[in-house]
Amino acid sequence: MTIDRRHFIAASGALVLAPGLVRAQGIETTRVLCGFPAGGTTDAVSRRVADKLRGSFAKVALVENKPGAGGRLAVEELKRSPPDGTSLLLTPAGMITLYPHIYKSLSYTIDDVTPVCTAGIMTFGFGVGPAVPETVKTVNDFLAWVRANPTMGNYGSPGAGSPPHFIGALLSKDSGVALNHIPYRGSAPGIQDLIGGQVAAFSSPIGDYLPHLKGGKLRLLATSGATRSRFAPDVATYAEQGLKDLTITEWYGFFMPPKAAAELVQRAATAIRAAVAQQDVIDSFLQVGLEPSANTPAEMAKAIRSENAGWAPVIKKVGFTPEA
Repeated sequence: MTIDRRHFIAASGALVLAPGLVRAQGIETTRVLCGFPAGGTTDAVSRRVADKLRGSFAKVALVENKPGAGGRLAVEELKRSPPDGTSLLLTPAGMITLYPHIYKSLSYTIDDVTPVCTAGIMTFGFGVGPAVPETVKTVNDFLAWVRANPTMGNYGSPGAGSPPHFIGALLSKDSGVALNHIPYRGSAPGIQDLIGGQVAAFSSPIGDYLPHLKGGKLRLLATSGATRSRFAPDVATYAEQGLKDLTITEWYGFFMPPKAAAELVQRAATAIRAAVAQQDVIDSFLQVGLEPSANTPAEMAKAIRSENAGWAPVIKKVGFTPEA
């Protein structure tokens, strides 16, 4: 599945902090809900942008972590919140676009949140560690090695039903090589097992690999963007290696509760775009492998529906059984 990057690139003027940027206009405190624990990428993005919303969108902006259920608890909390500007949600797109396909009893739909704007885009990488010979330099090398060593055909991901999981599943399906998925509770324990040789390969956001690449503890065999990643320019994309269906990216986006007024949504989007344009925010995003990118509420809404529809054939193709 190819996710169109054009949906996420704002017009050149959209990220400029205009002199007429709206002020707090009566919103005393807004909370930015984060469905993951403090210290992770989602938390870091939430805090960097929340810092910039103080005095522009609200007088006070605080991050409220609601970890659990793979990020679903924060979405559910937003759904219950009043649409008055006192609650925002920052989440990876998959919580909204992918989860409706993988959970039978999901308590929300794409219509239960109001799109505001994106904050950044991440690509995924396929990495290997010391369990794989150094002669393996590409994904196709890895597949050939697994054919010769079928008991070694395992790969980890941050969790079952995550985009990195499905990238590995598509790789297995499209290549005809049996790859055994090993789900982890997040990237950190999986990367440690990769470095330790307990798992042969790992599919994860590219930012998870960055602290380890220079030390040679692991190596990337492919990245999932339409073009090579600035974070690993020497690594060929899946598409360059003949696997065009694995061109998949994911974005972080801000949402408001259902039925939020259009004027309030636009105010939030203006403030967030201004925040993402500031150099210290850009630098902090790049440190975790995230490409800054902000769009409009309408563009984000269109992308959500497109991606939600696009995941359906992927789930069917790999034969994933929806969870309860």
